[in-house]
Parts: sequence; C-alpha cells; structure tokens
Amino acid sequence: MNLSYFIAKRISFQQAGGFSTTIHKIAVGSLAVGLAVSILAFMVLGGFQKTVADKVYGFTGHYQVQRFTMSNSFEETPFSLNSEFAQQSSNLPFIEKTQSFAHKAALIKGEEEVEGVLMKGVGGDFDAQSFSKYLVSGRILDIPEEGTSNEVMISQVIANKLMLEAGDKITLYFVQNPPRFRRVEVVGIFQTYLENFDEEILIGELQTIRNLNGWTKDQIGGLEIFVNEKPSFELVKSMEKILDLDLKLIDSQDKFLEIFDWLKLLDTNVYVFIGLIGFVAIFNMAAILFILIMERTQMIGLLKALGAKNQQIRRIFFWNGIRILLRGLLIGNLIGLGLGFLQDQFRIIPLDPASYYMNYVPIEWNWPVFIIINIGVSILTALVLWIPVLVISRVEPIQSIRFD
Repeated sequence: MNLSYFIAKRISFQQAGGFSTTIHKIAVGSLAVGLAVSILAFMVLGGFQKTVADKVYGFTGHYQVQRFTMSNSFEETPFSLNSEFAQQSSNLPFIEKTQSFAHKAALIKGEEEVEGVLMKGVGGDFDAQSFSKYLVSGRILDIPEEGTSNEVMISQVIANKLMLEAGDKITLYFVQNPPRFRRVEVVGIFQTYLENFDEEILIGELQTIRNLNGWTKDQIGGLEIFVNEKPSFELVKSMEKILDLDLKLIDSQDKFLEIFDWLKLLDTNVYVFIGLIGFVAIFNMAAILFILIMERTQMIGLLKALGAKNQQIRRIFFWNGIRILLRGLLIGNLIGLGLGFLQDQFRIIPLDPASYYMNYVPIEWNWPVFIIINIGVSILTALVLWIPVLVISRVEPIQSIRFD
C-alpha cells in the first residue's frame, strides 16, 4: 500500500470531536457550499435564459421571412405561398415547422375603454398545442378552412385594461381608408409576461386580414421559421440560398435585440458571482491545509527523523486534501442537484411575473456545464493544494519534535 496515502487516511476524520475533525468538516462544508451554489447559479441562469428565449421564439419563430419594403409600417407587404422559399423550405432538415402570419393595426372598443393593438393574423398552420401553455382562460381560437369564425385571443394585460373575459364580444376598428370594423368574440386570454407581446398583440385570423386588405387566398404577410437546431450562421446561409430575391430573412435575436442583449449580460454577472465564490472556497482549502500542517508539525518532524523525504510527506497532505475535495464534491453535487430537482418539480420558490417575466424560478439541466464545473473545481483545488505543502520543506526535525 502507498505509505503516504495510508497515513493520510489515518489522520483524516479520525478524531471524533477533535480539532482535526472540526477543521476537516469546515473544509468539506466550504467546498460543498461553493460547488452547490455554482451549480444552482448555472441552473437558474440557464433556466431563466431558456424560458425567456423560448417565449420570444414561441411568439415569433427563430426567423421570419418577409417581403422587402421601404416602409416602417407595422403591416407587411404580402407575398405568395407559391414563392420558391415557401415551397422548398420543407426540404431543409433543420426547419421544424413554418407558420404564416400578417399584422394589422386596430383599435379595440370595450364597454367603456378604447385600446390600440396590433392584430396578428394566423392561419391553419398555427401550432395551437405549443401556444396553449400561455393560455390563462378560455380556449384557442378556431380557424376554419373556409371563411372566418370571427374569434380572437387577447392578452391578460389588455383584458384587465378593458375589463374583458373569455366569451365577451368586442369591436375591432381597423385603421385604413375607408375605416372598417369587425365584431368578434374573445375566446381565449393568454399571458407571456413579456411586455413586447402582452401590451400590444391580439391573436386573430389571417383570413380576416386578407379580407380587409383585399389579398388573395395564397397571400401572407410573412412566414415564421422554427428550427430544431441552435440558430447559427450556417443555418442562415442555407435558408438564404433558396430565398426569393424580393424576400428578406429576419433573425428574431436581431429583431428583439434588447431582450437578447439583456440575457447575455446576465452571463457576466453570474461568472463574477461564481468567481468570487470559487476564490473564497479554494482560499479556504489552502488556509485549512496550512492549519492541518501546523497541527501536525510534530508528526512531520518525527517522519523526517525516521528518514522520510519531503516529497513523501507532501504527498500525505496532498492526499489528505484530495479526500477533502472528493467529499466536498459529493456533498456539493447532492445539495446543488437535489435543490435544483426540488425546485424543478415543485416550483417552491415563486417570482413576481411583473419583474421577472415568469412566476417561478426556472431550472435548466445542462449536464455538460455541471461536469465542467466539477472538473474545474477539482483542477483548481488540486493545484492550490500544492501551495501549503511546500512549507513542509522548511520544517526542521529537531525543532518540530520539541514543538509544543
């Protein structure tokens, strides 16, 4: 058996209630708490970024295809579903689905109030199942193959302003020449907690906008593109190859730049936070190992007097530190992953949706990141462990044996 490892086992955690045991427990606890907090921080950060990004993508797609126009109007210039891109997009393996849409400005007249909105018309390719998670009350609007059902969905924010509920009738006034109106039924109320959508968007039928604008049945304002891969430059180039000359491709991250820049800014805050925690935890490990070496000064002197080399004695305390590290990693992972699991399953910690865009702390299970954190902590701690053990070479056998 390795002599250094054998002695390290004998001096680790063996004095019940003794000073060494207390110091070892403090070292393990410090490392475990630092690791657990780091894991939880990445869980929450990843969950928050993913939840907000998914809400944006769920409402607009990862990309949109629209016709080139010099106008800054909310309303799009129409193009045909018979365009080359609309026909060939289904051949691209990374495109999960496409949804046709168009926008039109309108005024909602309730019983006493009037509110300006942007009506988003959706067609038969609308993914009702994915959108249903945002539904607060009522149901998804019905989109018939022929004609219109005169049904709409409004946000909870607009419903509160106009004191509306699912089942109420409202009048939509459309700004055009001549002005036109439609009497519709509110069949559903949704809530995303994102101001960009909840304060201005109303979901209606694409056919209604076609009728108001005089479009043909194959004309749309744009296509929302949903991809099953992480948006990248290669994806954009692949789509641009089949893009018609009069169409443009819009990245949702560019369209909602303020949201995605804010999410990226959160990365910096978390990295600084974790860096400080890691520094404190690793510094504690070095300081505690210094204390253990000072406590074992007589043992070091005795081993040197018996012929042990400095390298052998260093390995004793290095192995001692590794045992502390492994226990800290085990306990830290159990605490971090355990708390993350409880929050993910039972949503114990709530949030104010008005401030955080969601009503509970989200959790993302990113196993590669967890593995990298554990490897990083292990490497840094192992390197730091060599700093205090260098003190051993300065210990003189005669003085250390007499040390009291």
